[in-house]
Amino acid sequence: IKTGCSCMLLHSKGLSVCKWSCVFLSSRAQIERRMEMVRVVSHNTHKRMVTCLQGHIGTDAEKRHKKLPLTALSQAMVDGGSQLGEESLIGKMMEVCGEAENRLASELLQHEVQIEKDVLDPLNQLAEVDIPNILKQRKQLARLVLDYDSARATKSIISGTNTQALTAKADLLKEEVDEAMNKMELCKDQLAADMYSFFSKEGDYARYYVMLLEAQADYHRKSLTVLESVLPTIQAQQDSWTEKPAFGTGLEEHLKRSSREIALPLEACVMMLLETGMKEEGLFRIAAGASKLKKLKAALDCSTSQLEEFYSDPHAVAGALKSYLRELPEPLMSFQLYDEWIQASNVSEPDKRLQALWVVCDQLPKNNKANLRYLVKFLSKLAQDSEVNKMTPSNIAIVLGPNMLWAKTEGTLAEMAAATSVHVVTIIEPIIQHADWFFPEDVEFNVSGMFAMPTPPSNHSMEYDCSTIERKRPGSMVGPENDNPRKDR
Repeated sequence: IKTGCSCMLLHSKGLSVCKWSCVFLSSRAQIERRMEMVRVVSHNTHKRMVTCLQGHIGTDAEKRHKKLPLTALSQAMVDGGSQLGEESLIGKMMEVCGEAENRLASELLQHEVQIEKDVLDPLNQLAEVDIPNILKQRKQLARLVLDYDSARATKSIISGTNTQALTAKADLLKEEVDEAMNKMELCKDQLAADMYSFFSKEGDYARYYVMLLEAQADYHRKSLTVLESVLPTIQAQQDSWTEKPAFGTGLEEHLKRSSREIALPLEACVMMLLETGMKEEGLFRIAAGASKLKKLKAALDCSTSQLEEFYSDPHAVAGALKSYLRELPEPLMSFQLYDEWIQASNVSEPDKRLQALWVVCDQLPKNNKANLRYLVKFLSKLAQDSEVNKMTPSNIAIVLGPNMLWAKTEGTLAEMAAATSVHVVTIIEPIIQHADWFFPEDVEFNVSGMFAMPTPPSNHSMEYDCSTIERKRPGSMVGPENDNPRKDR
């Protein structure tokens, strides 16, 4: 009584009842504190979760779908693809991506509706309705306790007098005290039941967060299925598009994609140089203007045959050819055969060195060999005018060789070229000198028919006469009818 414990005022059964009631009140206070914390964190979580939704809560599905950012993106892509048309790869890609984004928007809409139903609404009910109602009962119980204490105090005062009038009033007050106590007991029991019910359902409330992650996992799985169904189609369109840059693309890939035998930059540059560059002094040695070279490379990357403006600048054309060879992911003469090329160049006897170089050359992959043959035939033709253009086989090998063969080692291209330049010159120079021996077949330079044929030169004197050199191929490479040494034409 001194500590204000109301249980002694409610019961007259001794200290044990008071002790039990105090324990009950202590446990109830702990539950109340936890309930308040749960209400606060549930409210904050609900608030943040709503901000994560892209649709507007409460609107019908059709309006909600139209308001999604993904839907707006989808519409913009579809419209853009229609404007660009089927002849544009970007247009095709935008149309396919727009349809995919629309499907993703539909999946997102279904996901958000499910989240709203299974997680957001229950959380809101818990934070804004269920727990506040229980806390309201707690306040109501406090008021009922005050009413009971007031009625009991009044009854105690009146009971101390013996007048007949006050005695009748005391009986009336006793009824009020009993009624107040009954209301208080009922409210207390209801509050205790609700609080213990809340405590026992904490696992159910925690289940909301499991359902959130399950819904997100299901949404992402469905979204991934949509993307995986679209990616093969869009990748196939990308791969089938032939208009791709040639510079920096592997030779095999470029030839396959463009259905060509000779790389476009190689053929285009050779055809332009045959027309206007064969007499140009210092070809491949004198640097071209950077802006003109960049423009020519961009034009070649577009696979255009409209190159008339570049015919007047053979140094830019030669620079583009060198740049194409240098930017190949793998050199024209192959990483795989690098050691064999070096070993062949180290053979001391000239005739045997040529034979060793021919053996390595014959091992090149088909496309590499065809493009090397094309290039070497042109360089041999260029060397025929060396008295005018000063580009002897040796000079050509010095300036162009490091762009045709380099080691597959770490470091910059300049470092790799410097490390192997001496060896490369001893490989490239004899191949240019004896081009018709290495590649006896005639070459049609305008192999694709895209370019105008240059006017044949009137007088060319061969500086290097390959017909005086007698070479034989290895015995393993010839048939029984070729046992005798073969002479060049």
